[in-house]
Amino acid sequence: MTVNEIINEPRQISGELRLKILGLYHQANAGHIGCSLSCIDLMIAILFLNKSEEDTFILSKGHAAAALYACLNVLGEISDEELSTFYQDGTTLPAHPAPRQYKGIPFATGSLGHGLPIATGIAHAAKVSDEDSYAFALLSDGETNEGTTWEAAHYAIANQLDNLFMFVDKNGIQGFDFTNKVLGETASPQKWRAIGFETVEVDGHDIFAIHQVIQELKTHKNGLPKAIIAKTVKGKGVSYMENKIDWHYLPMSEEQFRQASLEVTERYINELINA
Repeated sequence: MTVNEIINEPRQISGELRLKILGLYHQANAGHIGCSLSCIDLMIAILFLNKSEEDTFILSKGHAAAALYACLNVLGEISDEELSTFYQDGTTLPAHPAPRQYKGIPFATGSLGHGLPIATGIAHAAKVSDEDSYAFALLSDGETNEGTTWEAAHYAIANQLDNLFMFVDKNGIQGFDFTNKVLGETASPQKWRAIGFETVEVDGHDIFAIHQVIQELKTHKNGLPKAIIAKTVKGKGVSYMENKIDWHYLPMSEEQFRQASLEVTERYINELINA
């Protein structure tokens, strides 16, 4: 799909990638479905509409690897044959992204708290080299509990890294509870704004709105690193998964997979056909 097609019909690509993600997890009989469905629209806006060849994207919340693999498949970097090996023995596509296999996966992630520090270093290197490029890091809201995330944030502020974009997939759920019950709202825009990030809130399922925010912030050469706090829904698109802690981990049964696929098709694909 072209940029214009994605902007004009964002639900189509969103639905197609959701179906691809569901298929991968069903085939592997694996979990982490909900977190992939919550961040896929963010990835579409970043990878399909805004990332250039010179930019770097880090999926810091590496447990959403299937969403990244699905995107790279559509972008032509991962073949259908390779994608079919997801989570299998000997695969280049494990449960969390592994490095040195694909250009779109420059670093291993999944141990939370490492993505923003890596992206910060890349952004600083670009500044020192006077390169016109951006470093994008996609974090989970639970990941903002990590001390290394805040250390990297302060480093970015001290070094005026306005080419650093941090996206937070704020679905309100982390491994074992709702995030506000664990360490409080560490992903709140007020906190990130207070320490010195230029901070914007956005609907994390509105691809065009995310795209507009990124385009606008790119024009702000003000020395401030950027934080995009995206309000999302865990398991978005599948009714029995939405906002449910269980779907951080659970695999789908055959019946659940059929229901999920049907719901996504009706909500995202058929809706366009019948419009």
